[in-house]
Amino acid sequence: MSLFGAEDVESVAGEEVVPKKVKATTKKGQSATKKGQSTTKKVDSKAASAMEKAAVVPKIPKPLPEYDHTQLFERLARSDFRRSFHLCVQDRAYIDKKGLGTIQLHAEDFVEKRLAPANPHNDGSQTPMRGHPVFRAQHATGCCCRGCFEKWHHIPAGRPLTEKEQLYAVSVLMSWIRKEMK
Repeated sequence: MSLFGAEDVESVAGEEVVPKKVKATTKKGQSATKKGQSTTKKVDSKAASAMEKAAVVPKIPKPLPEYDHTQLFERLARSDFRRSFHLCVQDRAYIDKKGLGTIQLHAEDFVEKRLAPANPHNDGSQTPMRGHPVFRAQHATGCCCRGCFEKWHHIPAGRPLTEKEQLYAVSVLMSWIRKEMK
């Protein structure tokens, strides 16, 4: 579906989609353009190939390594602040609607952009307290900022997280979310 609506555009492989237009004649015999006639512009083959790849390849969550988070969750349970976080009704409905795979993709994205850099923007206050199930999970598990991440997971701040460390963080978040959904 496009901004114009399915009936208002023409789709041709390797060409940019342009709204349909027709020429009509005004009372004075001059031509004017109206919806209905199709026009297309050629797009270079590299751009067309990139558009095809983007449209065909759906994003899938990365496979998570198996970790035993039992000791971590026991330590987190002893913190009044960390154990105060739970999924609300809206979070549960959002997870049911989107599915755990999509939630994991969101977690991967949040970790990559907000936690993985050596010095994240607004570190210490970059994770909202609510608005997305992953945000609650980040606070509940100490994955909300690099200071908390270092304290609870013993992964030093001041350097970028490796891909393995990012997957570990996502694994912690998804484990907490799964426990909360039971």
